[in-house]
Amino acid sequence: MTGPEVHGTSLLVIDDEAAIRESFHRLLTAQGYAVETAADGKEAIALVREHRFRVAISDLRLPDVDGVDLLKMLKIASPETEVVMITGYGTIDDAVSAIKEGAYDFIQKPIKKHLILKVVEKALEKQTLASENRELKERLRRMEKVPKPIGVSPAMKKTIEVAEQVAPSSASVLITGESGTGKEVIANIVHHASRRRSAAFIKVNCAAIPETLLEAELFGHEKGAFTGAISQRKGRFELADGGTLLLDEISEIPPATQVKLLRVLQEGEFERVGGTETIRADVRIVAATNVKLEDAIEAGDFRKDLYYRLNVITIHIPPLRDRPEDIPLLAEHFIRIYGQINNKEIDGLTKGALDRFLTYSWPGNVRELENVIERSVVLGRKRRIGVEDLPPTLNEEGGAESVIRIPFGITMHEAEHRIITETLRRTQGNKEMAARLLGIAARTIYRKLEGPRGKESPP
Repeated sequence: MTGPEVHGTSLLVIDDEAAIRESFHRLLTAQGYAVETAADGKEAIALVREHRFRVAISDLRLPDVDGVDLLKMLKIASPETEVVMITGYGTIDDAVSAIKEGAYDFIQKPIKKHLILKVVEKALEKQTLASENRELKERLRRMEKVPKPIGVSPAMKKTIEVAEQVAPSSASVLITGESGTGKEVIANIVHHASRRRSAAFIKVNCAAIPETLLEAELFGHEKGAFTGAISQRKGRFELADGGTLLLDEISEIPPATQVKLLRVLQEGEFERVGGTETIRADVRIVAATNVKLEDAIEAGDFRKDLYYRLNVITIHIPPLRDRPEDIPLLAEHFIRIYGQINNKEIDGLTKGALDRFLTYSWPGNVRELENVIERSVVLGRKRRIGVEDLPPTLNEEGGAESVIRIPFGITMHEAEHRIITETLRRTQGNKEMAARLLGIAARTIYRKLEGPRGKESPP
């Protein structure tokens, strides 16, 4: 081949016909590629979760999943993998749809060997360039000074001061505060101001990982530990050895995993899922939550002994409504960022817009403010962001809409359902955003909205 070095390059071939899989395997391995094959979508996704494939070649017609849907899943599981689709007669429209969804190219049957090799080579060139760009951006990011939270209010100054004071120790830290207040930024301070700053800083959102997979994600797993575990994999604790592990939304860890986490905090050791070897790891734990853990303990959802292990030092981040002095600085900061990203010159806020910012309650805190600024920069047509550029929630007409009325005598279940459905309405059905505003996990929304037959009730 005339393209880049290919020895050991991993490719994945997905086709339900064994003859086609074998033909691709022979052709590509002869060129020096390392090739894996899958007979259906389920097998393909399992392989992608365990291996890094640079290019995947997939038939558009599979027995268990539509090819375009599989493409979407592959891109979610491995965004850097370039996907080439195989199409038969009458599926060109589907192939075009696949290109729109992110496929690199498509090969039409009957398959010609020289065309396959050419398409794979070009896809690899694109993937290599994208990988180099990502690595360059990552190096530049690491070279930048770790940013501090923006704030001049006494409450925020105190929060930053406590974070910097406890950073040099090895004590576990519990960061509390409403959703969107900037708990991850404070965790960054704790790590980068500590003696562990040259080691790894690993972040895990406990609410974003299914309960059945969280234990393996944290502690790793052995080959064959469960369906799809085709090789050994290190967990986040092993990866964070010598450094810091941020466990965000710690309240969402299921009880069985809480027991194992407690053991790691007490003894510094654990076993991978499906394994018997005891592994030791020197990890500093920083936990974050927007839930009052004392209430979770009382409800029986969180272990008291684990809480005391995590809560050696507490850092509380005040909500944005309690520190209005910080709003102008934060707004200016985000205007500068999104002005540069969108190549627009924005001088700031008009007095009317700033007044709205200062009187609004900001239930989504700093994250909501950032979203409002980004929207206003994109949609605004003047050098200053005015009232007319703000979303309805910040306008006078939308002010009354910030109240959800709960009738007297309504049951707790009905009240919860009304609050969740109204929040979903105002976020246009975005469950992740609604969950952040309500201070709960997205899966809690699904559970609360389940109807009597296990189906989601319409909002």
